[in-house]
Amino acid sequence: MRHLARRPLLLALPALGAACAADPAAEHLFGVGDPVRGAALNAPRLLGDTAQYAGRPAEAARALVQLEFLAHALAAEPRYAPEVQPTVLFQLRAARAEARAALGIAPDAPAEAVIAALRAAADALDAGSPARAEAALDAPRIFTLGPRATLARLGALPPLPRTREAAGAVAAELDRLERRR
Repeated sequence: MRHLARRPLLLALPALGAACAADPAAEHLFGVGDPVRGAALNAPRLLGDTAQYAGRPAEAARALVQLEFLAHALAAEPRYAPEVQPTVLFQLRAARAEARAALGIAPDAPAEAVIAALRAAADALDAGSPARAEAALDAPRIFTLGPRATLARLGALPPLPRTREAAGAVAAELDRLERRR
């Protein structure tokens, strides 16, 4: 009888895994409960080659959420900020600036607002609602090119070499920190 009680959890695990893979910075199990760890470990795969997102703006938006999240969290999280090498933080800031310039995101836009808007746009696109995606990006002080141009750029990201370098650096840095602990 006891094994039947566990069945719903076992059936839910594939769905949890799929959600984690889509947005490693969200609350998830892949990073063993640590969204920073999950995002850092996935950074090379998600941010190493932006050509993989051609024609896939929802996936591009979620990948850029990872960059925004990592640049913010590694500088602010008490668990990581004191230990992360300054060069990695510099690389992440440079990568975020590069990605923001490519998408027309204001350099001084708050990371939380960018993350929320990109996630909402990605969810809307997944639901088949480009109009809702545009509405999510309709914040002229953040998305300076407007929602349509931002969506178009998400669907055709240029190469982002600083982003690729930062993705590798942050994964290596997390590995270094874990070995130290």
